[in-house]
Amino acid sequence: MNGMEGVITPEMAGGMMAMMGAFFVFFLFLGIAVYVFMAICLQTIAKKTNTENAWLAWIPVANIFLVANIAKKPVWWAILCFIPIINIVAGIVLAIGVAEARGKESWMGILMIIPGVNLIVLGYLAFSN
Repeated sequence: MNGMEGVITPEMAGGMMAMMGAFFVFFLFLGIAVYVFMAICLQTIAKKTNTENAWLAWIPVANIFLVANIAKKPVWWAILCFIPIINIVAGIVLAIGVAEARGKESWMGILMIIPGVNLIVLGYLAFSN
């Protein structure tokens, strides 16, 4: 014990800032990649289900209304996605509707609530026959 415990040197602070910056850049690019993948999948699903305005998949809030159109639900189902607690049920119902619109089993829509698995299911719904 030399009395220097808890002291952060400028080199340590610089190293911590570099690591935080690297994590930030990594997760920024990961988030962008996931968003682009989801938009491509949603646009592909919209085109395969002959839904108008498939380009809405690229607009953050408008894509919820596109999902409601794909699921053949009224617009108010998309609005329900903005109400806490109710949005969970509305999201599941819309995801089931999207799966059924693609001719798949409804349980695939339920899988959409599992993080990570939702990307696989969305890709399957978009790129399968």
